[in-house]
Amino acid sequence: MQNAIPVMIDNKQEEEERSYSFLGGISGFVFYWLALSLPFMVYGSNTLFFLLYTWPFFLALMPVSVLLGVAFSMLLRGRLILTLLVTGASVICLFWLLFSFLSGW
Repeated sequence: MQNAIPVMIDNKQEEEERSYSFLGGISGFVFYWLALSLPFMVYGSNTLFFLLYTWPFFLALMPVSVLLGVAFSMLLRGRLILTLLVTGASVICLFWLLFSFLSGW
């Protein structure tokens, strides 16, 4: 004979905390490409020759942008509008800072 004790199972299961990192990663990636297009809109097609020699610096900003998006999304608990504003502003400023530093303007 087995020693079995009936256990009452609670129908409420623990809710997992939502993951906000996906939204932040996508927003960082999108704002990276928007920031990459900004110098082309401001300075025209001559920017292509400048980026031809400096592309590793700008490519290194892609994971940084995604990580910034994830960090801001986690810190702001997934508030969509505020996450997009802060991520967009920081990625564009970071990109423009690097572009200005490399071009000497």
